[in-house]
Amino acid sequence: MFIDEVKFSVSSGNGGNGCVSFYRDRHQPKGGPDGGDGGHGGHVFFVVNDHLTTLHHLRFQHLYKAGNGLPGEGRRKFGKKGEDLVVEVPRGTVIREQGTGDLIVDFNLEVDRWQVLDGGKGGRGNWHFKSSTHQVPREYEDGVMGELLELDLSLKLIADVGLLGFPNAGKSSLLSKVSNARPKVADYPFTTMTPHLGTYSFDATHQVVIADIPGLIEGASDGKGLGIQFLKHVERTKMLLHLVEPFSGDDKNPVERVRSIRHELEQYSEVLSERPQLLVLTKTDLMPSEEDISLWEEELGEKFIQISTATGEGVDALMGAVQHLLRDIADGV
Repeated sequence: MFIDEVKFSVSSGNGGNGCVSFYRDRHQPKGGPDGGDGGHGGHVFFVVNDHLTTLHHLRFQHLYKAGNGLPGEGRRKFGKKGEDLVVEVPRGTVIREQGTGDLIVDFNLEVDRWQVLDGGKGGRGNWHFKSSTHQVPREYEDGVMGELLELDLSLKLIADVGLLGFPNAGKSSLLSKVSNARPKVADYPFTTMTPHLGTYSFDATHQVVIADIPGLIEGASDGKGLGIQFLKHVERTKMLLHLVEPFSGDDKNPVERVRSIRHELEQYSEVLSERPQLLVLTKTDLMPSEEDISLWEEELGEKFIQISTATGEGVDALMGAVQHLLRDIADGV
């Protein structure tokens, strides 16, 4: 099950108490104080596991806790440190504090590990309190309590190219055609219920990651449909492929559907709406006329890249255009 949002609390471990002890043996009956320090509590870490693609494994527990430090012992023996808590998350996870919404860490491509909480400090044993005027100290310190933090985790997939379009626009078909991904494909809307990632190789050393999200519908920015819930998964993309089919059952021509999707995109995020895009006319095996295509392009003021995933026509040219645009973006053009 794909889960991209979870809430839970984490707690670092408590420090162990210091020890009150006095050294005694047959040769040194009054050896003095030797109570050791308590161990520190465990810290809380989050680390990236690149094999994870969802937060599903974290949805069943409300509190994750590091281990407590053990008390000190005689002969100045330190208590054992509490075991650290290490929580694994997929790449792209954003962690915020509940309530305030303050950002704690964004596990983008540059961050792999982050310490969220310190464990409580262990208390000092009574040997620390000995002095020339205080030979038999019975003082010690309690360990410091661990910290508690309530967290919001949100997953934003990291990809180079994001696919946009109405349901049944051909996004999943394109992804399965050019990559190793196997999303569900059928000739009815809403086959894509969760985001999918696929990898396309230009050559042996150059690859791009493509993200397919559930199709948007008109009114998505007002809460209709599923796609708006998943647009965050293309927020990190460098460019967008806007797919539109020539004919559909909603009586809207491609121009109207392009404008509708772009409106929903603007309502969601002005930054995302300004991301570089290529406009792709899919399913050209359905034989739209050249006259219709020219009229649509004239009305939009831009050209379609025409493809058919059924026949493969135009797919190589599309991926060539993707490679060219990504190079321009990298060069700051």
